[in-house]
Amino acid sequence: MSFDDAPIDPISADRLEQAGLELRLVDRADTAAFEAWLQADSRGFHGPADEPERLAEVREHAPSRRVTGVYDAQGLIDEPVGTTQSWVAPLTLPGGAAVPLWSIASVTVAPTHRRRGIARALLESELRTAAAEGVPIAGLTASETVLYGRYGFGVATIGENTEIETKRVRWTGPDAPGRTRFVDPAALLPDALAIIDRARAVQPGGIRYDDFMVGLATGLYGRDRAQVRTVRYDDAEGVPQGFASYTLTGNPADFTKHLVTVRWLVGATDEATAALWRFLLELDLVATVRAIERPVDEPVNWQLGDLRAAKRTPKDRLWLRILDLPAVLEARRYAAPATIALEVDDPLEFAAGRFLLEAGSDGIGRVKPLAGEVPQGAASLALPISELSATVLGGIAPTTLARAGRITERTPGAALTLERTFAAERTPWLMLEF
Repeated sequence: MSFDDAPIDPISADRLEQAGLELRLVDRADTAAFEAWLQADSRGFHGPADEPERLAEVREHAPSRRVTGVYDAQGLIDEPVGTTQSWVAPLTLPGGAAVPLWSIASVTVAPTHRRRGIARALLESELRTAAAEGVPIAGLTASETVLYGRYGFGVATIGENTEIETKRVRWTGPDAPGRTRFVDPAALLPDALAIIDRARAVQPGGIRYDDFMVGLATGLYGRDRAQVRTVRYDDAEGVPQGFASYTLTGNPADFTKHLVTVRWLVGATDEATAALWRFLLELDLVATVRAIERPVDEPVNWQLGDLRAAKRTPKDRLWLRILDLPAVLEARRYAAPATIALEVDDPLEFAAGRFLLEAGSDGIGRVKPLAGEVPQGAASLALPISELSATVLGGIAPTTLARAGRITERTPGAALTLERTFAAERTPWLMLEF
């Protein structure tokens, strides 16, 4: 279902109008308006001005999305001073079920228009629009981390930036029986999409990616596509099970010490993931393999023969914001039976209130409003919606948040009960930022 034409939120529009600004949808069919929006988006992230060829590529291949801009009537050119874009994609929850995710990207404000309420208006507009359209949860990846907590977003997945010193690696992983081969990005695309869908089906935090996003990550599109190399792993039966894209950077002082930067590596099976890692780690004339925001529990950490061969730095990855609490909590599955009373604070009122979660031994949860006393024996907690959103995938420990003062236990041990009940079958991971 498309939400590209969902109407502009009147509350944010009125607020901006009082400041002499206009919030409006951008018509992608209007070439001049859409290209102006693209230039503003690039500028907002300190990117270069896009060349005509790049603009034409985006117009031709980028998927349809809900594109919004904030405009200053006193501006010298009709170019937005604030931008967002959004679309809906399925988000995998613990247990394998998926819910629609209102995906938010391209949140920018021109430096000439800071402190005029643009970011607030844009983000609240996206959340109100998502809620009005019946989408139960919103998500984004953040270039800055100080902004989103105030709107109820919480960090739900962590990725690790990994740098591996290849001379210290002694491969102790399996010998994969299949074959790794170079594949042209255009030929790879349909296999990559299928591999991603199989991988995300069992990966909490996984979302579906469109052709353009996959093409950008694999070098089919984008400014730097000439530098990108792509490989695919086929199992012993010849079935494509994984792929990787990477770039090589030379060392002017020593040709034998190239740097490999892994743009993306996805395996539908552990065998494929291991085979692709081994291929990259055993490339000739390479001293370092660097990968961005990998899973914190990635098996390759235990396949190097030397734990210290890899330096890992954690980084926040996917930020989530629950809008419809019963819909989200009833969609996921639970690792342990429990009855949990949740007192949720939500300043924007989307998910505020008192709720009772009853998780059964079959892993299915039921949520209902809690009007009276907490049932005897139930675990009881009070927490902001940002913290509940952070823990919903099972990757952020409620006990840690309780120790940090972000969750209040109304009954002793309630955070541990929540943690055991919310535990996921594998650590949540967002495979590619958006």
